[in-house]
Amino acid sequence: MKQVITIPDLRVARAALPEPVGFVPTMGYLHEGHLSLARAARAECASVAASIFVNPAQFAPTEDLASYPRDVPRDLAMLEAEGVDLIWLPTPEVMYPQGYQTWVTVEEVTQLLEGRMRPTHFRGVATVVAKLFNAVQPQRAYFGQKDAQQAVVIRRMAQDLNFPIDIVVCPIWRERDGLAMSSRNVYLSPAERQAAVVLSRSLAVVQQAYQEGQREAEVLRKSASDLIQSEPLARLQYVSCADPETLEELQGPVAGRALVSLAVFFGRTRLIDNIVLGG
Repeated sequence: MKQVITIPDLRVARAALPEPVGFVPTMGYLHEGHLSLARAARAECASVAASIFVNPAQFAPTEDLASYPRDVPRDLAMLEAEGVDLIWLPTPEVMYPQGYQTWVTVEEVTQLLEGRMRPTHFRGVATVVAKLFNAVQPQRAYFGQKDAQQAVVIRRMAQDLNFPIDIVVCPIWRERDGLAMSSRNVYLSPAERQAAVVLSRSLAVVQQAYQEGQREAEVLRKSASDLIQSEPLARLQYVSCADPETLEELQGPVAGRALVSLAVFFGRTRLIDNIVLGG
C-alpha cells in the first residue's frame, strides 16, 4: 500500500493505479463501517484509494476538533488488510495553505437538519470533498448512510460541479445491540453507551409503525421523540421525517420514501442515526 502526503506525490501515485479507481474519504479512527466502504470499492473497482484527514473546516470553534479520536498506525494497518492500494494523508497545510480563500457552498439542502444545528459544517464538508475529488480523480466514491445529509450534499455538489464520479452510499454498520458505529462512540461513558441504544430502538419503533400502516409524518416523528425523551441520559436535539432528496420536512401522510433522522446528546457526545422508510 502506497502512502503519500503531498499533492505532487499523490498525482504520481494516482497515475500508476489501474482504472477505475474507487475512493474512500475518511477522518480516520476507522471502524467496520469504514472498512465496509473499502470492501465495496475493492469489489467494484480495479484500484482503491483512501484518505485520512481530520478536516478542521467542518468543525465549529465549540466542537471537538482537538479531541477527535486519532490512531493513524492502526488505521493504516486496517486499510492495508482490506487491500487498499493508495492512502493519502494530507496535512492541514497541504489542504489549506497560507492565503487559502476558496470555499464550496451547497445551498438549499445544507440549510436543514444538521445545517440548522451546525451552520458552518457543510461548507467545510463540501470544500474538502471537492478538493479530495479534484486531487484523487476517482471514478467512484464511497460514503456511509449514517451521515445521510452529508451524502445528499455531496451528491448534489458532484452533480452541480460536473464531477464525473459515481457517489455510492453504503448501508449503516451497527454494533450487536443496534448502536450505529461511529468514531465518536469512544467518548461515551459506560452508562451513556448503554443509554445510546435508544437511538436505534426509536428508529425500530418508527419502522414497525410504518410497516403496520402508520403513514402520518408527525405521528412517526413523535413515536421516536417520545422514546428518546424517556431515556434520562438522552438530550434530544431533533427528530426529522423528511423527503430523502430535498430534506424538506414531510407534513401529513408519507406518500413515498421518507428519511427519518435524529440527533441526540449523551453528556457532551452528539450522535446521529437514521433509517429510510419505503425504500
